[in-house]
Amino acid sequence: MATYSAVLMGDIVGSEHVASTAELHARFNEVVNHHNEVNAAMLASPLTITLGDEFQGLARSLVSAAHLAREIRHDLMAHSIDCRFAIGAVHLETPLNTEKAWNMMGPGFASTRAKLNDKRASNRYRFDVIGHPLLEIMLEASGATLTVIEQSWTDTQRSDIRALLDGSTPREVARLRNVSVHNIYKVRTSGNFALYMTQWNAINEALSTLDELFTTERTEECSMV
Repeated sequence: MATYSAVLMGDIVGSEHVASTAELHARFNEVVNHHNEVNAAMLASPLTITLGDEFQGLARSLVSAAHLAREIRHDLMAHSIDCRFAIGAVHLETPLNTEKAWNMMGPGFASTRAKLNDKRASNRYRFDVIGHPLLEIMLEASGATLTVIEQSWTDTQRSDIRALLDGSTPREVARLRNVSVHNIYKVRTSGNFALYMTQWNAINEALSTLDELFTTERTEECSMV
């Protein structure tokens, strides 16, 4: 019987044009290894680098996969590394590999990989959800909005917004940067923080609903066997 999982795939953009492949490889491995450690509870199968500039892993939910994608993207952006992601719902028909995210098969893997490999798309957050094409379109639209906002950020905006996402208050960020709280609110506004959070909240609500739906479907199928 197939089991429901959420796959997260990532691919560095423009890796063939970097000045130092060794530096890129080191930073990429550093970030992936870091999230395998600090977010192990979110992962059913660890983030695994399959080629020099790609990775994949199985998260315990679509919500967790999206959270990991955002955190990894922000960490890589801090190193001036661009990365695209594809998040998909998969029905795993082979045993779960808890050591490395490979040698597993089932509906959803290939279609999610196709989204990741669509190099024509500028969207850095792609989604593939089995049987829900309209919701998939809406998720991709939100992902495109997130991408445009992130690409507009200065280093200061990215750093401040990351701190706010991690739970710091504007006052705490201001104290850390030795600027006024008003300055932080200006950064929030110029960085489209409110719209950014609106899009992420919409994505999380949709993915949470899908997580419940796919889990219920799997449970009902198992009970009928």
